Amino acid sequence: SYISTTFDSNSNKAVIAYQDNGNSNYGTAVVATVSGTRISFGTPAVFESAQTIYIGTTFDSSNNKVVIAYRDAGNSNYGTAIVGTVSSTSISFGSAAVFNSAQTDYASCVFDSNSNKVVIVYNDRGNDNDAGYGANAAIVGTVSSTSISFGSQVILGYGSTLESAFDSNVNQVVVPYRDSDNSFYGTVKTGTVSGTGISFGSAVVFQEANINHITATFDSNSNKVVYTYINLSDNVGKAVVGTVDSSDNSMSLGSHVTYHNASTTALGDKHSTFDSNSNKVVIA
Repeated sequence: SYISTTFDSNSNKAVIAYQDNGNSNYGTAVVATVSGTRISFGTPAVFESAQTIYIGTTFDSSNNKVVIAYRDAGNSNYGTAIVGTVSSTSISFGSAAVFNSAQTDYASCVFDSNSNKVVIVYNDRGNDNDAGYGANAAIVGTVSSTSISFGSQVILGYGSTLESAFDSNVNQVVVPYRDSDNSFYGTVKTGTVSGTGISFGSAVVFQEANINHITATFDSNSNKVVYTYINLSDNVGKAVVGTVDSSDNSMSLGSHVTYHNASTTALGDKHSTFDSNSNKVVIA
């Protein structure tokens, strides 16, 4: 469960992190090698010997390390991250580091190639609002060898968030979320990393409806961010293109389109990515 995959461009391998239901729900990762139309796997390696959920992964290309963020049920459900090093078909890990000392949901992480930092986005349930919704938060991580350290948490709003993206055209981290303070509308903020901190511009509503299960991916060919989501009025899968203006962190939006005209509601089972070979966005 809670599968998350990232590509290690140094070793030309994919790393798949997941909760291993066959081994006490431990956090586990495996290295995958693609050859032609075939894929093979190394030996799975445990990175957290406790129940591990809400897993997010990214690759730090400045340090050639994989970073995995997750909720550690063996340590009070704290938000935790760990650094992995790929060697051939194996992966080894440094020591885990806590980035949020409270229950942490929906961890995702992206690499900011401008600042050479990892940004982890998550829902902080230790900072609920009056309606009982956790705070959507972001924190900057700095990888050094096999360790990771963190700056200060920044709150974006309240509700829930799933995935984030890095817009390398304007060097902004893009964070969409479901805003519980505004009728659960689809909302996005863009953030700029400076040192070990991150600052965000004003919120932009990208869908005036109650939505959930949001993903974001950056299309580096068109320099656009593609958001996908479920409109809870009919549970249909939708997508919309956003263009970030770096001068004022504003965003223009295209038309909302249906990509799947049927129920698409499974939490955590929807992801998107950009295929730089064909210049297409793929939604699974």
